[in-house]
Amino acid sequence: MFLNAITGAPRRTLALLSAICVAMLAFGLYLQYAQGLEPCPMCIVQRYALIGVAVVAGLASLKGQSGWWKSWSLLALLLAGFGAFTAARQSWLQWNPPAVATCGRDFYGMIENYSLSRAIPMIFRGSGDCTAVDWTFLGGSIANWSFVWFVMFALVLLALLLRRRLS
Repeated sequence: MFLNAITGAPRRTLALLSAICVAMLAFGLYLQYAQGLEPCPMCIVQRYALIGVAVVAGLASLKGQSGWWKSWSLLALLLAGFGAFTAARQSWLQWNPPAVATCGRDFYGMIENYSLSRAIPMIFRGSGDCTAVDWTFLGGSIANWSFVWFVMFALVLLALLLRRRLS
């Protein structure tokens, strides 16, 4: 029943998946700007993966040729897999933090130590510590929940692609 609901209307499912990604991005921006949580470089990469899944799933949901959504769904599946991999790596770093290294510099340190042409790209890479757990929900960190959502996106996309191939 659930599988039929997901795979029965692929364009609607893809549009919903895109909307969920946009909502997750909005929540990430809320945590950054309203709650003051600084994203780390791995968080930024996960945001790019979310943007990719949102855009590609949104494009796949548009009406077009009958095979149009399949190609875009496959690309969204790859992006969701990449996001899941990054989130899993960050979760592993949070559970097993390295003794010394962090994965980013603070904003002011970048401006003081580098020219503006080198500092600007670094700013968009994030400056928080990838091993820090600054926020939790039901015992899971942002990276843990990001992993769960990316895996759910991948499973839905895989179900869409396999179901349509079999029928």
